[in-house]
Amino acid sequence: MDVAYLFRENGGSTVPFYGRNDALYRELILLGGVWDAAFHGFVFNKTIEPEKVAGIINVVSITAPEQGKNYRLNVIGFLEKPWKNDENKNTAGQKISKCQFINREQEEKLSDDWIQKIEGEMRARKYSAKTRNSYIYFNRILCRTLQKTPEEITSNDITSFLAFMEKNHNYCASTINNAISAFKFFYKNIIKKNVVDDQQRPFRNKNLPIVLSKEEITTIIEQEKNNKHRLLLMLIYSSGLRVSEVVALKKEDIDLSRQVVFINSGKGRKDRYTLLSQKAAEFLKAYYKVYRTEKWIFPGQDSNKHLSIRSAQSIFSKAARNAGLIKKVSIHGLRHSFATHLLENGTDIRYIQTLLGHSCLKTTERYTHVAKQNVLKIKSPFDE
Repeated sequence: MDVAYLFRENGGSTVPFYGRNDALYRELILLGGVWDAAFHGFVFNKTIEPEKVAGIINVVSITAPEQGKNYRLNVIGFLEKPWKNDENKNTAGQKISKCQFINREQEEKLSDDWIQKIEGEMRARKYSAKTRNSYIYFNRILCRTLQKTPEEITSNDITSFLAFMEKNHNYCASTINNAISAFKFFYKNIIKKNVVDDQQRPFRNKNLPIVLSKEEITTIIEQEKNNKHRLLLMLIYSSGLRVSEVVALKKEDIDLSRQVVFINSGKGRKDRYTLLSQKAAEFLKAYYKVYRTEKWIFPGQDSNKHLSIRSAQSIFSKAARNAGLIKKVSIHGLRHSFATHLLENGTDIRYIQTLLGHSCLKTTERYTHVAKQNVLKIKSPFDE
């Protein structure tokens, strides 16, 4: 019998994605799953019962990539906590599905000492928490998959690992590039071993971003009845924010009198100003009267922390689904749409890059464009 395990982490559950199966992909999204590219699977928060996730997997046929045929998985529980007390179905003699992305029963080969060294070296260089976690993740899965310690890893091992992940788990070019960067940092700067320099990086796909029309965006926002969630979607589109930037907004970051939004240490640790639409400003004033915003505009369940990125992604996915949106677009599509609509209105592309915080412009150029074309003189596409 084939057995698939769900992983329980941080109170929620995660599901490795098996090959390419559009039906399962769609069902997991409808259930509230958020795609995690680094893990290559879906993440569900603790409000979604794992039994429901298992029920979806149990009824959808899975295509085995190495066999090219359909079969059904039987999900019986978590590695550390099965919800069915059936010892006959949980014995060591059972066949584990080869499609499983990570076998948590494998021995960890990246020791805590190495992890602490990676963490310390990256903190000393002021790498972001997201980058630190990503680099540790890729080095951990490399050693776990190959069942080798970092000292035993060779150049051929890294090439074979990347080829295996691309073939069996459909790693995209950007994910492979991130993995190579993680290996290069670890082996070059910490282990002092030259095993990555000869590794060729794949070319990235030059895909055009999916842009939503103004009518589609209006419909999505109107479908969201929760005022907190509606404001979040408004700000992303009307100000062209990244999802990581909008969830971390503080009350002092928004100047209602000047109608500007200050982004503190955005991508690349760069500060910038972007515009605030009139509609969003009016909605924000009403929002302040109802919600207490002591620190974060969008607080999480723990008031000392802001709303998580995954929660924001889930908010958009639900609103887009309720709006009947056919286009396969993520929450980042609101930012693409903001830039496209400004460009269609005749705004200087260099100034749009300034609002978006693109690193292609030097600091002096950014300030020059801000001076020439003041933020207050630009009309947000959300106000039209």
